[in-house]
Amino acid sequence: MTASDSDAVRVKALVKRFGAFTAVAGVSFSVKRGEIFGLLGPNGAGKSTIIRMLCGIIRPTAGEGHVAGYDLFTESERIKEHIGYMSQRFSLYEDLTPFENIRFYLGIYDVPVRSWPEKIDWVLDMTRLKDARNRLTREMPPGLRQRLALGCALLHGPDVLFLDEPTSGVDPLTRRRFWDFIRELAEGGVTVFVTTHYMDEAEHCGRIVMIHDGVIVAEGTPAAIIAEHLPEGGGGLNEAFVALMRRRRS
Repeated sequence: MTASDSDAVRVKALVKRFGAFTAVAGVSFSVKRGEIFGLLGPNGAGKSTIIRMLCGIIRPTAGEGHVAGYDLFTESERIKEHIGYMSQRFSLYEDLTPFENIRFYLGIYDVPVRSWPEKIDWVLDMTRLKDARNRLTREMPPGLRQRLALGCALLHGPDVLFLDEPTSGVDPLTRRRFWDFIRELAEGGVTVFVTTHYMDEAEHCGRIVMIHDGVIVAEGTPAAIIAEHLPEGGGGLNEAFVALMRRRRS
């Protein structure tokens, strides 16, 4: 894989072992700046382990990698300064209001205090939470809490936004609205790296990598993967993944 200034994320032969168990077995891929990139696979495939390595949360066992131009092994703290991360589980404070959560994370991200009023207004407007700004977060429905978590992840203007199973546990309408929002972010220049096990969601991505048992089994645009594995038509990514797995087992 050739290094490129246009790559927001680039990994080569990335490995993560937990004792005798290999969670990620030498994956290689790149993500272009301003791209919506999807990492797909069933639960337990290794998606969350990959995203945690890319975010500098856990150290890879072997391989090479750069995120936002910084090395995974030697510059993990610099990576954290340049990314936003929305975890699979809701991670904000439920006993605070949206306004208080935003203000807290502005301090965590060390955003200059003089810009706080502007940032608070921007997030509340962007996430359409102005009417709920003083409501306790635990009283808000999942869709609103999801928007709040995403807004807090964007407060410091990250180069790359990592979303780990961001729509898990929300209804289909909320999922669709969430993806509309993601497209708006990408159009504004944010690189979006998303993991999901909802195959239909991945059709919103420009490119995807499918992973199974810690290894890459397919990569490319959603349309190209569907055409390759369902040459006679009659399905989407979910059917293409099922067909791929059947061929791998035969």
